Order: sequence, then C-alpha cells, then structure tokens
Amino acid sequence: MNQLEALKLLVIAFVLSSVIGLEREMRQRSAGLKTHVLVGVGAALFTLAGGLGFGWSDQGFDPTRIAAQVAAGIGFIGAGLIFVRHDGVKGLTTAATVWLTAAVGVTAGAGLIFLAVAATVMHLVVTLVYAPLTRRLPPSRISLVSVEITYRDGHGVLRDVLSATTDLGYTVSNVEVARQRDERDIVALGLEAEGKGGPHRLVDALQGVGGVVDVRWQESAE
Repeated sequence: MNQLEALKLLVIAFVLSSVIGLEREMRQRSAGLKTHVLVGVGAALFTLAGGLGFGWSDQGFDPTRIAAQVAAGIGFIGAGLIFVRHDGVKGLTTAATVWLTAAVGVTAGAGLIFLAVAATVMHLVVTLVYAPLTRRLPPSRISLVSVEITYRDGHGVLRDVLSATTDLGYTVSNVEVARQRDERDIVALGLEAEGKGGPHRLVDALQGVGGVVDVRWQESAE
C-alpha cells in the first residue's frame, strides 16, 4: 500500500466519522461533529501510520496491537463524557458512540471498507430507530426511588425507616447518613430503594415513622 491509497482510506474514515458526528451534533450531545471526526480520523491515522511506518507486510509487525492501544486510549475520552448525577447517569450513549467511531476509524484504516460502512449504518439504525422504539415500550413495574429523609437522632428512627422500606417490598441499594450543621440533633438520610409500585406508597409510609421530620423523593433514571 502506498501513501495515495492510504489517503483514500483516511478520507473514507473522515466521511464515515462525519456521518456519525453529524447525528450527534444534531441531537446536541456533549461530543458533537468535531469530536467524532477527530476521533475517527485519528484512529485511522494510527492504524495507517503503524502499518506503513513499521512495515505492514513485515512478519514481525502485529497490527492488532494498534487496535488494542486505540481501544484502550479512547476509554479516557469516553470516561470524560459520562456524568454521574443524583438522578442517574448521563452520557453513556455518547461515550459508546465515540468508542464506536474509533473502531470505525481503525476498520477503515485497515482497508475493511465494507465493515466500516456497515458499522456506521448500524449506528444510525440504533440512534434513529431504536431510540423512538424504546420510548414506546411499556414501562417497567420496578422503579428506583431516591429518598431524602431528615429525622431526629437518638430515637431509633434509622432502624424504623429501613424496616418500613423493606416491609413494603423495596430493596435498599444505597444509604448515606449525615448530620445537619445547624441542628446537631437532626440527621439527613439519603437512600435508594428499588421495588414495584409507585413511590408515593413508600413516601407515605416513611412520613408516618415516628421522629421523621421531612421526606423528599425523586424517581431515578437507570
């Protein structure tokens, strides 16, 4: 392979990465057109430079090492796109898309044009067809609820709150306890509970526990 043929593969990676990035840009995601194009072209360039610069046909050269290093390195970018918030995790699809764009770039750089195009088409099917399809699926009967409770310390309220939660069939997955700075006898409790039915039943039960001052809740996105 000469440099002119390599340039053609680089242009193909540029076009395919642009298609993926354009879809993300139109949806106003955290990583848009420029990020995806740079990732795809960079991955292809690493593949081409590694093959041409260090002997593509040399038996001592292992081209799979390039793909492995690109896949490992792109994880840092993907991790930076994921945000963990109190109401759930955001950015997973965008991070996965950046990871896929790197794979498309490596595939195009390796000369596997059909596979690179097919992967790009599959991405468009997932984002443009699967997304509205999943919104039409019936909602799950199991909900994850984040509850913030303030209660008076020293009366065994924490034990009663956990008992009331499990008695309703909820599974407690996370518990955080902190004391209020202004009032030392008031404790702030945050817990995540997973179970069937609406969260109002759980909130009503917790508000009825003796010593509980206030209960706030929000339904978390999984």
